[in-house]
Amino acid sequence: MLRDPRPDRAPAASHASTPQPERPARAAIRRLPATGTRDARGRALRDLRISVTDRCNFRCVYCMPREIFGRDYQFLDGDQLLSFEEIVRIARIAVGLGVRKLRLTGGEPLLRRGIEGLIAELAALRTPEGEPLDLALTTNGSALPVKAAALAEAGLRRVTVSVDSLSEQRFQAINDVRFPLSRVFDGIAAAEAAGLGPVKVNAVIKRGVNDDEVEALAEHFRGTGRTLRFIEYMDVGTSNGWVLDEVVPSAEIVARIDAIHPLEALPASHPGETAKRWRYRDGGGEIGVISSVTGAFCGSCTRARISAEGRLFTCLFASSGTDLRALLRDGSDDARLTAALAGLWNERDDRYSELRASGAAAAPGPDAPARIEMSYIGG
Repeated sequence: MLRDPRPDRAPAASHASTPQPERPARAAIRRLPATGTRDARGRALRDLRISVTDRCNFRCVYCMPREIFGRDYQFLDGDQLLSFEEIVRIARIAVGLGVRKLRLTGGEPLLRRGIEGLIAELAALRTPEGEPLDLALTTNGSALPVKAAALAEAGLRRVTVSVDSLSEQRFQAINDVRFPLSRVFDGIAAAEAAGLGPVKVNAVIKRGVNDDEVEALAEHFRGTGRTLRFIEYMDVGTSNGWVLDEVVPSAEIVARIDAIHPLEALPASHPGETAKRWRYRDGGGEIGVISSVTGAFCGSCTRARISAEGRLFTCLFASSGTDLRALLRDGSDDARLTAALAGLWNERDDRYSELRASGAAAAPGPDAPARIEMSYIGG
């Protein structure tokens, strides 16, 4: 039996700035096609992102700004979080519906005590064909120097680490807790030494904050075997004060790098991949760009997300989710859980980024429903 060490507890949690949907899980299910469950637009369920905690030790300005997530902010209490057994149960059922990739997120997932045990249980899951899953984790890298070896031993396959600046002063200003950049690079090195490489590196580019570092970031990671992925600054949630003028289009990023080191496009490595891949023509490796603002990829989205307390979200930009924790804790058997999860995916029709691009998405305003925060759902 998997032991579930609970995280540090906080006072009664409120999540005042996070929507608290009340939609019940569905019990109906249509007959599944041989290729797995598909949504209303024919998109398969292939990727499941699981947040294991809503806490983070950083206060990045584009994700978890200190003025909102300050000293008095009330995070989820330990009993509200899904237990490791509950997470494994959901993952196992999702694999039966077609999921082939699991990614652990947060908050900062390495803050969840005993996460190595969870990883070991997830790594033991197999597809109906007997194949292991693609098991990955997204982290700010702060705990990797002490955690990487244990994570790899438990069965984690790879990690993605956020590095938004190469300037020590700017990096600390972005994370807003004065965490040194050098320790993040120590974490990347530790991950690769443990066999979790090559590490993917994410950089969120924001106009007027770090857009002057595009070329420097590309140069730094070129030839290292690490894939740098530039992410457009997104309007996830409402706490980051997003405006379109602060988005640096991926096309601009690619053009700027191509002017220095010529690039050529690569095909997607798997269906539903969010990043468009580009390879240096001289063999110096590759970069990726994630263009959810200027190049919506809703049509191929295969991802579902589960929050730390067990709400299922079928879109990163959603304002409501469905409570699966209630089913997990009311004695429901696997058949009912399978029906609920499959039924929710069958009815999925989300395409927010496409609607935003066409001008059909609802404009933000005081009466608009609050969307989930990046820190709550893990990106």
